[in-house]
Amino acid sequence: MSTIRNITLGKTGITVPQNAFGALPLQRNSKELAVKLLRDAYTGGMRFFDTARAYSDSEIKVGAAFSDFVDREKIYIATKTHALTPDDIKKELAQSLENLRTDYVDLYQLHCAGRLYAPGDGTGLYETLQELKDKGKIRHIGITAHKIGVAEEIAESGLYETLQFPFSYLASERDVELVRTCKKNDVGFIAMKGLSGGLITNAAAAFAYIYMFDNVLPIWGIQREEELSQWLEFMENPVSMTPDIMSFVEAERKNLSGDFCRGCGYCMPCPVGITINQCARMSLMIRRAPSAAWLTPEWQEKMSMIKNCLHCNACKSKCPYELDIPNLLIKNLEDYESVIRGETKV
Repeated sequence: MSTIRNITLGKTGITVPQNAFGALPLQRNSKELAVKLLRDAYTGGMRFFDTARAYSDSEIKVGAAFSDFVDREKIYIATKTHALTPDDIKKELAQSLENLRTDYVDLYQLHCAGRLYAPGDGTGLYETLQELKDKGKIRHIGITAHKIGVAEEIAESGLYETLQFPFSYLASERDVELVRTCKKNDVGFIAMKGLSGGLITNAAAAFAYIYMFDNVLPIWGIQREEELSQWLEFMENPVSMTPDIMSFVEAERKNLSGDFCRGCGYCMPCPVGITINQCARMSLMIRRAPSAAWLTPEWQEKMSMIKNCLHCNACKSKCPYELDIPNLLIKNLEDYESVIRGETKV
């Protein structure tokens, strides 16, 4: 039996097991359950916990879990800000520190950056992060991105100590090259969306793929105890890639080739109330995670709202993956209605 390896996030020096906790889903949990999950994750060996100001009360729950439970130096807490001015960054960080019940954040990340923020670019963002680091309020500076071109520019610059980017076994060769660039430039790579927003349902294959890269730290979004148990099992029994798993991965890639919605929700809200982040991937969800819940009158009504689309393209302009969302919605509605009519089986 082999235990999971430790990896170091680039030049940060942060060294943790290659299996970390993504706290976005905790906003949907009760405080009691969220605290239990976080503490159980620590007890099970996880040491890196990622949250954000944008995740409603996720930071508060992380703070409640760890403030009187563990020596602060034994865990690494990462959070993020959408702030776009120096003053707002300082205000956001102050709120994060209060929520997290700590006097410093191990990794502070610019959230879903649409460009590379660099010294002297006139925004003052990078200089502000450096100032906060010099004051000890943050220990390391990171950034997250969803667009590959932006991520590539960030990785090549070497300005940020970490880059967080979507990465799973559905990664393109360009995505893999981004991981290599980060390694070359000593930039820590944090993998979000390791399950592609729920489209990947084979946890062992998902883990095995990322485990092939010794500079990638996956943050698994965890909401339920059974999900945590699954990831903690890999602490003692990490799954390495095998020919059978790779064959499965290749089949999955063929099945999910092309454009598909990851369900991130950055396209929301819709001016006519379409639940875009679910409706735009419904065709895949009813096949990959079959459940009668997707076919209820409630969801039929939500899908029917696609017919009210204004084609204003507001969602399209906000999509970090640059998907043609209006047309994607229409295709999903057509497929969904075919299933409802019984013409297509799932």
